[in-house]
Amino acid sequence: MSAAPDPLVLLPGMGCTAALWSALDLPDAPLTAVLEEPALDAEVDRLLDRLPERFALAGLSLGAVVAMALVRRAPQRVTRLALLSTNPHAPTAAQRQGWDDQRARLAAGSPRALQEGLLPLLLSPGVLARRADVVATTLAMADDLGAATYDAQLRLQGTRVDERPGLVRVRCPALVLAARDDRLCGLERHAEIARLVPRVTLAVVENSGHLSPLEQPAVVSAHLRRWLATPAP
Repeated sequence: MSAAPDPLVLLPGMGCTAALWSALDLPDAPLTAVLEEPALDAEVDRLLDRLPERFALAGLSLGAVVAMALVRRAPQRVTRLALLSTNPHAPTAAQRQGWDDQRARLAAGSPRALQEGLLPLLLSPGVLARRADVVATTLAMADDLGAATYDAQLRLQGTRVDERPGLVRVRCPALVLAARDDRLCGLERHAEIARLVPRVTLAVVENSGHLSPLEQPAVVSAHLRRWLATPAP
């Protein structure tokens, strides 16, 4: 009898909950951990304390940044790594200012109002125009997070570091999944990750913006299933 597969842990991005992954068709029920801490090291500590001893790990956007930090800190715990719609670089001054501005808008308004202003960056134009269900899910995720958690995620963004030096030491099977119409994390960022990670598959989701699991769930599911079927070391 073959051993049971390692559990799959999913890390949603900023402004997202488990609903980000809800349309995926995966072989087993995954574990989802919403980001809660205002600092990268604290978030990694929290996850390592709560997650199984060994697991496959997939993250999107800020969730993928946390995933890169986690595998850098505890490579023996991660049997597979999938990075979606992300950026391995340390923050720029412009990004830090943008997150500060978003914190101010959040304090003056609501998570939904902040998320609504970000919709053109999160979703492709076609989805914004024709997929009211995806737009509604994206806004509802902000409601469900609440202001305190959304603010903590914005603070976490500012504590990111350059993850590229750690990527060259990743030894587990890796998937890097970009979205063709992603206005936040372009294709070159994903190609750069793929050049650094030894055992990697690089793929592009067509007709999708930043939140590819919501926009193209069948395509994302197929990529994740193939990645999960890759033999782990």
